[in-house]
Amino acid sequence: MPEGPEIRRAADRLHEQLAGRRLESVWFAFPELAAEADSLTGREVTAVDSWGKALLTRFDDGRVLYSHNQLYGVWKLHDAEREPDTERSLRVRLTAEGRSASLYSASDVSLWPAERLGDHPFLSRLGPDLLTHGVTLEQAMARLAEPRFARRRLGGLLLDQAPFAGIGNYLRSEILFFAGLSPTVRVVDLSDEQLKGLAQTILDVTRQAYEQAGVTSRADWAAAAKRQGESRRLCRFAVFERDGRPCHACGTPIERLMVSSRRLYRCPSCQPE
Repeated sequence: MPEGPEIRRAADRLHEQLAGRRLESVWFAFPELAAEADSLTGREVTAVDSWGKALLTRFDDGRVLYSHNQLYGVWKLHDAEREPDTERSLRVRLTAEGRSASLYSASDVSLWPAERLGDHPFLSRLGPDLLTHGVTLEQAMARLAEPRFARRRLGGLLLDQAPFAGIGNYLRSEILFFAGLSPTVRVVDLSDEQLKGLAQTILDVTRQAYEQAGVTSRADWAAAAKRQGESRRLCRFAVFERDGRPCHACGTPIERLMVSSRRLYRCPSCQPE
């Protein structure tokens, strides 16, 4: 499933397609939204951004279209007169100045006043988005150290969207590896230097995954893996899905664990208990 960086890149593409343009037509498959379609026609799309795995399309009258792709949803961008080649079910279509964005197969779509987004049942449970909300190192450190998080084990905490929105399974493994921390460690067990290092790694790995389309490994490690004939997918990661292969840093075989009912990959030497 896509994680925060992938959703943010999808938001960027939607933003490029629609932002700064006035809607010529709006169509919703959902009856409760269909009644609002005419009121959005003529409105300008001011921005498209993301919060965790949700996309937020913002209009100049202060309303926001919330959409969550869940497992099967996908936005397709196309010229207004050219229908996408797909058998998926159309849920939403926004057309602005000859450009269209069509959402297929998603079921979680709603329209909100911007000032009430914090009341949304999903968004209200999320922490700040690492790519959208400008989280600083100091804010990340303070967030991790909050009493409600401090005694949680990192392997479970990083998947919980309450501290930060957007970290999923591959980011969790990569962050813990580059921070040199075991998934069993708690925030309260960390030294000040380790806490700072973890917070910086969370920001850096997430930002790299966004900028490099999901690549989190070091460039020299990825190049070495490619020379050895590894798949393009495996070359992307430092440890994720690399179980049984030697650690790029120390040569110890990477191991696979189940933590919080999800796969986690770690180097036993670089991330000691």
